[in-house]
Amino acid sequence: MRKTLIASFITAMAAFMTAMPVHASSRIKDMVEVEDVRDNHLVGYGLVVGLNGTGDSLRNASFTNQSLNAMLEQFNVNTRDANLNTRNVAAVMVTASLPAFSSQGSRIDVTVSALGDASSLQGGTLVATPLFDGSGRAWAVAQGSMTVGGFAAEGDGASITRGVPTAGRIANGGTVENPFAGTGIEPWADIANRASLRLSLRNPDFTTARRMANAINAFIGTEAARALDPGAVELTRPESFQGDMIDLLAEVEQLRVQADLPARVVIDENTGTIVMGENVRVSTVAIAQGNLTITVTESPIASQPGAFAEGGQTEVLERTDITVEEDMMQLGVLEETVSLAELVEGLNALGVSPRDMITILQAIKAAGALQADIEVL
Repeated sequence: MRKTLIASFITAMAAFMTAMPVHASSRIKDMVEVEDVRDNHLVGYGLVVGLNGTGDSLRNASFTNQSLNAMLEQFNVNTRDANLNTRNVAAVMVTASLPAFSSQGSRIDVTVSALGDASSLQGGTLVATPLFDGSGRAWAVAQGSMTVGGFAAEGDGASITRGVPTAGRIANGGTVENPFAGTGIEPWADIANRASLRLSLRNPDFTTARRMANAINAFIGTEAARALDPGAVELTRPESFQGDMIDLLAEVEQLRVQADLPARVVIDENTGTIVMGENVRVSTVAIAQGNLTITVTESPIASQPGAFAEGGQTEVLERTDITVEEDMMQLGVLEETVSLAELVEGLNALGVSPRDMITILQAIKAAGALQADIEVL
């Protein structure tokens, strides 16, 4: 049943792509990123308190014990010589992604993950934790109650765990303390007055970069853009343009360009999923696909002496039956295709299941008849 659904899905996707316009295009805004305008990864080390006996054991997690003592000393509580034995505290790593041009006071989501032997962070509260970038500069502070997706429960004779109870998330749990963070360089704060910048293609391609530069130049009416390489287009603000760089970007990012995609077949053998681009081509090739099934059956029988025999005893003997079944599949010819839909329809016409289709595609590629790259996940 599952294979039938997958085969139906592939057929439906092929029909959908056939119905799509031949020259489907996308906005430049969805195809590029402005170079150096990016998110910045932050990380911090902190403590989660308020756990119901599911935190770190301080005897095994010495770093948790040291962090707890250091935190209490900030409140003039000296516990250096005390033998702490609480299980309500856990040491955690806090991570977050800081968007470019974040202003002071902006809120961001943070993820909290246990470091020690805590069994669950359910019900815990993260104590104020500074978040640093790769250079060690603090950009935000995180604090708040966590939402944990998993749970753990145990009794005297059994235990159960669902999901990952040692990781949680705090929505809007981080507060940005520095303005214009995450851009990598401060001059981007004055992006409106820049004379030029680069547009980085998310999927680098020579043809797409050239089409993008031509579309921009045709819109502006002058040579304002040029393709530097498959992954970058340089945009220069013309002197005749009535506006700053932000105005120019707002106009350019709405232009539509047809992306040129490489011929590629992506295969996930674990789930039997096959994804093929529209440029996949296959040369004329003959395919035979069948299964050989061998069944071995053991049938024990009883052997005993005759009715008038003077001696002997009853014994159990093994009888083996071997049956060989082979699907009689004829050799099919898959004609040279001109589209993704015809390729899928040709394979489906042979009665091929998705998992068998994976093997056939790999064999066609080995024979040199598949004009595409195969990527196995």
